[in-house]
Amino acid sequence: MKKILAVALVLCLVLALAPMAFADNPVVKIGVFEPQSGDNGAGGKQEVLGMQYANTLTPTVEIDGVEYDVELVYADNASSNDKAPTAAQDLISNGVSLVLGSYGSGVSIAASDTFANAGVPAIGVTCTNPQVTADCEVYFRICFLDPFQGTVLANFAKSELGATKAYCLAKLGDDYSGGLCNFFIEAFGKDNCVYEQFPEGTSDFSTYITNAQNQGCDVFFSPVSTEAAAQIIAKADTQALGMPILAGDTWDSNVILNAAKGTDVRICVTTFYQEGADEEFDKGIKAWINSDATALANNGGNDELAAVTVMGYDAYYVALEALKAAGSTDPEDVLEAIPSLEVVGVTGNIAFDDIGDALRDSAFVKECNTETGVWDFVTVATVG
Repeated sequence: MKKILAVALVLCLVLALAPMAFADNPVVKIGVFEPQSGDNGAGGKQEVLGMQYANTLTPTVEIDGVEYDVELVYADNASSNDKAPTAAQDLISNGVSLVLGSYGSGVSIAASDTFANAGVPAIGVTCTNPQVTADCEVYFRICFLDPFQGTVLANFAKSELGATKAYCLAKLGDDYSGGLCNFFIEAFGKDNCVYEQFPEGTSDFSTYITNAQNQGCDVFFSPVSTEAAAQIIAKADTQALGMPILAGDTWDSNVILNAAKGTDVRICVTTFYQEGADEEFDKGIKAWINSDATALANNGGNDELAAVTVMGYDAYYVALEALKAAGSTDPEDVLEAIPSLEVVGVTGNIAFDDIGDALRDSAFVKECNTETGVWDFVTVATVG
């Protein structure tokens, strides 16, 4: 009887303590402000993959001595400047402590006032247009900027490709492609460039390919969305473009690799990471992508690693460090903590200048291997 009573007493104590022992952690919310649809939907999905993978590895964070579960809260800005403020407001209404994104400078600029008015900090992952942080005190970013990227591309066109005349094509009203074209033209030389813009809804790029050929250009620069890029590549192949295509970080995508495979089109891009730079990381994220059908689909159906995915991974850990440094989940405290952060990421060391821009001075240049459908490393470029 004594033994039975003793066991019963132990069970009572266990049941009494169970709510304390198994109590759920409090939750801190990180907003994911990314396109999951529209022109840049494919790129946005790849950027989000890095955040999701990081969240599976590190699903909690200690803030002021308390362990929090980290919840990623999603809002699709649909690659649309008109829809971006509403997506931003949805995240704010959901009580996020800070926001990551977006793939696409235009939507980041369009949402900046919404974040600023709410006092919610945003950390851009690959939004490279200078305007993102120029007039917004709550926006930071971990990527290089387009003045740098445009100069790297112009230098590469002249020194490595031997180009003397460049054809530049941007989308009308698009902050990213228009801005990057302007920086490229400035570095390459305005008198040696032909610049055109195509309107929203363009699907046939035959005329632009012909114009580049007729103008006697020897490089075709078009840092547009992946959706437009695939169509440009198809026409460049069927019309025998006859010159290399250059683009910025948006073209570092499986969409481009799939579109270019089996063609005679030469494509070089600038980007943030080259697969193979960190073999242990590459192995881990590839295994995760292959283990999840949705992740594999969002990566274009294979495990080829885009730099934006790695940048998304790094951005997640920058967010965690911001929360730790703030010692709080209050957006105001997090905002105050971000400027002094120094984080070692897979893509390099991450710190911010007085404007909130990343202190980065190098870019990877890689070329599409149209036989194997992968990116081949070319060089790491800097600007003197």
